[in-house]
Amino acid sequence: MINEIAPNTINIKFSNNKSISEADYIFFYGEEGLLWKVTGDEYSIPQKKDFLDFTDKTEAIYLFSFDNTSCYLVWEKPKTKCENFVCKEIRFFRTMSRTELAWLSLLGYQLKNWYQSNRYCGNCGAATLHKTDERAIVCPNCNTVIYPLIAPAVIVAVTCSNKILLIRGQGSILGWHTLIAGYVDVGETLEETVKREVFEEVGIDVCNVRYYKNQPWPLTNSLMLGFVAEANDNQPIRIDETEILEAGWFNRGNLPAYSPNLSIGGEMIEKFEKGEL
Repeated sequence: MINEIAPNTINIKFSNNKSISEADYIFFYGEEGLLWKVTGDEYSIPQKKDFLDFTDKTEAIYLFSFDNTSCYLVWEKPKTKCENFVCKEIRFFRTMSRTELAWLSLLGYQLKNWYQSNRYCGNCGAATLHKTDERAIVCPNCNTVIYPLIAPAVIVAVTCSNKILLIRGQGSILGWHTLIAGYVDVGETLEETVKREVFEEVGIDVCNVRYYKNQPWPLTNSLMLGFVAEANDNQPIRIDETEILEAGWFNRGNLPAYSPNLSIGGEMIEKFEKGEL
């Protein structure tokens, strides 16, 4: 999966360090996407040394460290020293050969959205401040403290012997088949969410629900919790047409195009195909 980047390492621990070195990475997300440095066919995250107008007064927010090098977010596009820089829409990560950099771009995107969405207090409307001792935003007027919110969601591989249930969602851009997924509701256990989501989306009852693994997914601020469940394929499929375009059972060895194993859903389908799920 895209977040499994060993031997590279990411340390998400908060730091209030404002001293940015020439080798530190700089993340700028504009209307056209993330700014990348291009060398031949290779893309990389720009460093402070790549910019002309980066000074101590430049507003920068510490994000995380990558292989012990600090990464910072800036709001204004710095002036580059040369022309080999380009902005790419965030979903460009799916085409990148260096998955560790693709993962960095997603993590930075999630934090950028969080900081941007909380410039004003949702409780009283006052302008907020960044806390200096932890990754949090505080309202100086009503003292509300805001932390990054993570939305738990389940994704489930429904199987019946050598068959797997796959869907295509209404919003599917690339036309890939994938697994049923949905957000955990108030008061639900994860297993209850699995059963509810499958029934709501395709009208099928499942049993023998078991946990697989999990994956953070920054595009939707989610923690995706993978499950495997069993179902009788004689049950009629009744799709929720507001969310699902089509759904059906597919035999191992004859699966349609599905999302790559960058995502937990793609990995689970791939493992089913190999007989490993």
